[in-house]
Amino acid sequence: PKGERVPGQSLAPCATRMSEVLGKPVELLADCVGPEVAARIAALGPGDVVMLENLRFHAGEEANDPAFAQALASGFTHYVNDAFGAAHRAHASTEGVAHLLPSRAGLLLAREVEVLDGLLSHPAHPFVAVLGGSKVSDKLPLIESLLTRCDRVLVGGAMCFTFLAALGDPVGKSLHEGPEAQEMARALLATATQKNCLLQLPVDILVADRFDASAAVQVVPSDAIGDEWMGVDIGPATSATYREAIMSARTVFWNGPMGAFEIAPFAEGTRTIAEAMAESDAATVAGGGDSGAALVEFGLADRLTHCSTGGGASLEMLEGNVLPGVAALPQEESS
Repeated sequence: PKGERVPGQSLAPCATRMSEVLGKPVELLADCVGPEVAARIAALGPGDVVMLENLRFHAGEEANDPAFAQALASGFTHYVNDAFGAAHRAHASTEGVAHLLPSRAGLLLAREVEVLDGLLSHPAHPFVAVLGGSKVSDKLPLIESLLTRCDRVLVGGAMCFTFLAALGDPVGKSLHEGPEAQEMARALLATATQKNCLLQLPVDILVADRFDASAAVQVVPSDAIGDEWMGVDIGPATSATYREAIMSARTVFWNGPMGAFEIAPFAEGTRTIAEAMAESDAATVAGGGDSGAALVEFGLADRLTHCSTGGGASLEMLEGNVLPGVAALPQEESS
């Protein structure tokens, strides 16, 4: 809402849902700061629950304004941050308030940090990462970080076409990035060799003549995509190879779908990865975002060791970056 009150972005549905989960009334206050909010909080009885209205209705939230953080903290005795999905943002509610009250990590946030820190510091080997999604450029720091830690990195999704184009292979109408990103891809392939990490690209691709569930499709070698075709999923040979890698690993991290899984005929590669993750005896971690959405769609989310609730936050952490919302908490409580 960019600091503006937008009725369609009210937290009313969240308050309703929390009331259902808790089995008791949850009152949504009209604002998150101000004298009326302070008076209502002061009047709370034991066990009463209120929810503050959307903090981003105030510009001070995203600006991490000290005065806004102080107004948020007013009237409270303790602060618990359980919002791992926002922990990579230095906002008033995630970073500012933590310095003003006795602060603790919630159980979910603590679990997220524990699992992801384990991937960084002491993963069991073989350690396999499965990476999909659209852009190499968006995930460059993540890939660089994983190449120093993983035994194998398996690439799918639209980003594989940038790698293939970088190798001089035809990609037809497949979504891919230009020369700068292709140079990044070539550098990553060289880094993988230097780090003794096997960076694998698809050997076959499911292609379609248009981006539609009723499109004509065929499986072709990854170096033989026709000019009028677009890649929409990894092919069956690639799926089988990637599945074998997952099943033989002791640690697996997955981020990003293998294809356009939201369209049923293009979902098989992503489904294969999800099912292999669910069946594996390894420590299996999904990085949230579209990967988490795919696991939920396939009914497999609860069969992984951990499915992160933070897309951006999990990637930031695995890139080796400090998360402001975590760093602001007492160290023994957030790790």
